[in-house]
Amino acid sequence: MIKREEVYKIGIFNKPHGIHGELQFTFTDDIFDRVEAEYIICLLDGIFVPFFIEEYRFRSDSTALMKLEGVDTAERARMFTNVEVWFPVKHAESADNGELTWNYFIGFRMEEIHHGNIGEVTDVDTSTINTLFVVDHNSEELLIPAQEEFITDIDRKHKVITVDLPVGLIDLDKAEEE
Repeated sequence: MIKREEVYKIGIFNKPHGIHGELQFTFTDDIFDRVEAEYIICLLDGIFVPFFIEEYRFRSDSTALMKLEGVDTAERARMFTNVEVWFPVKHAESADNGELTWNYFIGFRMEEIHHGNIGEVTDVDTSTINTLFVVDHNSEELLIPAQEEFITDIDRKHKVITVDLPVGLIDLDKAEEE
């Protein structure tokens, strides 16, 4: 059985394309193209299910048409409409650091060198010029800049990001008192 901590979300299947079972795939991470992986994982009824990739072709820098093994008709492909697509962390770890995308870090624990555990990275906001880690700190959402000068270590094996944040960037002492 595939566990949540063994995968990370890379996109969503939108709708069938054509009559031969191709799926329109909007992705946030093209890791499936950058590492040697033969399959992706779909979240179906709360269960992670692997599907072998028969073939795919890019339509833009964020969409592709993907054909899964065993999905040969438009009717069968319709079952994948709006299904989340995930990727195995173990294959992503074989990528070089420069090949990883921000979504890979969702689920990592963040620690600050002076304050210890801050919380879990629940999302990464790339909508502005400054990428931000969205961290759940005692049910409060903190936005931490994903800047190289603040990150002191990334432990991919234990899924921990260690940061050294400037004083006043976030008020952890106040957040902990509440």
